[in-house]
Parts: sequence; C-alpha cells; structure tokens
Amino acid sequence: MITELADADNIVAPEPFAGPDHPMRKVTNQVAFDGSGAWDGARAGKIAGLFNDMADGWTAGHVSDVRARPVVDALDRGNVNLDGSWLEVGSGTGAGAMALQGRVNSLVCCDLAAEMLANAPAGLAPRVRTDASCLPFADNQFDAVLMINMLLFPDEVARVLRPQGSLVWVNTLGDQTPIHLPPNDVAAALPGEWHGTTARAGSGFWATLSRA
Repeated sequence: MITELADADNIVAPEPFAGPDHPMRKVTNQVAFDGSGAWDGARAGKIAGLFNDMADGWTAGHVSDVRARPVVDALDRGNVNLDGSWLEVGSGTGAGAMALQGRVNSLVCCDLAAEMLANAPAGLAPRVRTDASCLPFADNQFDAVLMINMLLFPDEVARVLRPQGSLVWVNTLGDQTPIHLPPNDVAAALPGEWHGTTARAGSGFWATLSRA
C-alpha cells in the first residue's frame, strides 16, 4: 500500500513535455515489467549513446532548485535512513548527489553513460560506470537506493537493498517525465510485497518504498 502525504510547499505544475506516447515511456514499462527480455546489449548501447550525446550542458538544463525539491522532501518526510549507505542509480551529472550532500552518511553514484559521469562535479561521491541491469555490488549492501528519472530494474534494486532498506523513487516532472512510473506501478514491479509513502514536491513527486 502507498500512503499519499499532503503536497509539499511551493508546488510547481510541470510544463507539458512527455505524455504516455513518449518513446521512453514504452521502454520504462518494458524494463520494469518484462525483465531480461526487455533489455539487452543493443538497447543498453542505444540508451548510453543517447545520454552521452546529451551530457554536455545537461546540468544547466536539468538541475535546478525546483527539480531538487522532491529529493529533499523525500529525505525530510519519507522515513529513510540518512545514517546508512546510499546508492544512486542513474546518477547523471550529479543532481541527486548534490541534493544528498551533507544529508546522508555515505553515497556511491553509478550511471550507464560515461559522459554523464564525466560531467558530474568531482568530489561529490565515488562514481561507477555500470549497467543497472547487473549492478557490481553485493547483495544487501545498501540502506537506500535513489533513482531520479531512471529506468527501474526491480530485481537488482531488491537484491542490493538490505532487508529494511528503502527505494527512493523520484520523477522530477511528475507524469510529464519521459522515464515515468507512478508509485503504485513501482511497488507492483518490485519482487514481493512493498509499501511506501509518496507526495508531490517541486514540479514532480517522490515515493519511498520498503519491503512489507
């Protein structure tokens, strides 16, 4: 069950951008619900190339206080372990790491696109280039996994999270985010039973989910 909290202050309606017919919406649903059949080397290469090409200037166009608000609100109201070990999957040029800086005990960032990682500020957190369908981390290694506008690989998220760990899921433009899944769909995609909390903040929403 997902509990919906009251909106955070200073909600901003996102501009219409990526509705249900956006090409990435189909990919998002396939990866979340079709498992390994939806992801292979060719698709990974295509997605990596797409984001590598957009990396230069990504921060200027996609990092802002408004887009950071869902992450900050999740930390404040999402009942997540700030003293634990965090992993950000799909970390891009560091927007999530900047929002987490000084708030969490430890953080590792990973992304498929090498150029995105190269454009992230140095010193925020260790950066690892990897395919999120096969994360190079041990079982039960992290207390929280942060995913901002990121494809969901449910089995890998569940594998690297500790039994009491939390997934922090953020869509910075709400349902106008190209890579969008509503909280109930995230819970349905994850293996087993999960519960959580969600709220709107900034121009998007967040959800924190943990095993029931």
